[in-house]
Amino acid sequence: MEMDMTRGNPMPLILKFTIPLVIGNIFQQLYNMADTIIVGRYVGAGALAAVGSTGTIMFLITGFSQGITAGFTVLTAQRYGAKDSEGVKKSVANGILLAVLVTLFLTALGVLTMEPLLRLMNTPEDIFQDAYDYIIVICAGIGANVFYNLLSACLRSVGNSQAPLYFLVLSACLNVVLDLVFIICFHMGVAGAAWATNLSQAVSAALCLIYMFVKVPVLRPERKHWRIHKRDSRIQMAIGIPMAFQFAITASGTMIMQSAINLFGSEAVAAYTAAGKLQNLVTQGMVAMGQTMATYGGQNYGKGDLGRIRQGVRAALKAEFIYSIAAGVLVCLLLEPCLGLFFSGDVDIHAMMPWAKTYIYMCAVFFIPLSTIFIFRNIMQGCGYGFLPMMGGVSELVARLLTAAAAIKLLSYPLACFCDPAAWVAAGLFTGISYLFVMRDLEKKLGRGCA
Repeated sequence: MEMDMTRGNPMPLILKFTIPLVIGNIFQQLYNMADTIIVGRYVGAGALAAVGSTGTIMFLITGFSQGITAGFTVLTAQRYGAKDSEGVKKSVANGILLAVLVTLFLTALGVLTMEPLLRLMNTPEDIFQDAYDYIIVICAGIGANVFYNLLSACLRSVGNSQAPLYFLVLSACLNVVLDLVFIICFHMGVAGAAWATNLSQAVSAALCLIYMFVKVPVLRPERKHWRIHKRDSRIQMAIGIPMAFQFAITASGTMIMQSAINLFGSEAVAAYTAAGKLQNLVTQGMVAMGQTMATYGGQNYGKGDLGRIRQGVRAALKAEFIYSIAAGVLVCLLLEPCLGLFFSGDVDIHAMMPWAKTYIYMCAVFFIPLSTIFIFRNIMQGCGYGFLPMMGGVSELVARLLTAAAAIKLLSYPLACFCDPAAWVAAGLFTGISYLFVMRDLEKKLGRGCA
């Protein structure tokens, strides 16, 4: 079902579009949560720590693919808002062809660099082999991740956030089943969890492709569109590459943070991993709001309605303020009961709790600045601005780097945990100021300002 976000009251439209994305993002998080829970309970705490130690690398891989493919579809959203159906089809075909090249590049890069990267991150020796086995299989399945992100972003660009949700729910359930089969029945260990993730994402991508070509004619390219269009490629790469690097820069910062956490041993890594999974789950509303604002911004920029863009940002900020407070309370309440899900009965949960609490309690206080990053960054990207959001990622990187360096020097676990809040505050301030600059720039471009 397509949604025209250039008309109607922004708040109901934004919430209607966001809610399926929240549900879908939660199920997407269940991919990794299922891996970690099943690995932790049926393979062991060491295996859980191994999977967790690769979490930031996975964020780098999936974030890069998500960023560049989302950038490819900003042009699609802009043309849809401008009612240019021919241009929409051209951008879809061009984006798919570019995604093939991206897949080949990321797969080769991942396979060649994983071992030295794990060494660089101070991965504990007792979990190194499991960590490598897991992440190398994930690298082999990068194509599934790239094409699911691309095709679901194509659907979102024309206002359809429901179809990707249905396919993702189905694939998340499939992921759990495959985890159990590969790990318990076939005794494949952590590699089995990675193969389950890859196959499940491939199913999601295939279902999105079939639905898009059968049910959404505006997204179905014709034979004449299937070639590399230089102008479209230039625009899509100009938006997509900064978005991808923004994710990559952010991921680099979290890898530095992971390096600091790794110094405290596999028990700390396991507790931090479990707590991080829970936090990622409850903050998916923020991620979903960002995805919504990229589509909202793209469509309204295509129409040339600056006033409506501002109205949407105000509505999103109000909604996210309330959500951030609720998420902060919820993550603190759920920490202790949820932590037990990740480990078998022979693991001392009480020994894990101090490590997990330090991280969760510190982060929950800073959920509001975290939520603003997604709104400001994505609205700018939806309007075709890639550089400033990327520099927001640089501000995160610098904040994490400085905090992690201090934590490593002082051997302070609380300071290592503060890497995330420090990055959120820095990026929140930077993207907020950048958004004001972009609005002034758009006033000049569009020749009018609005309230």
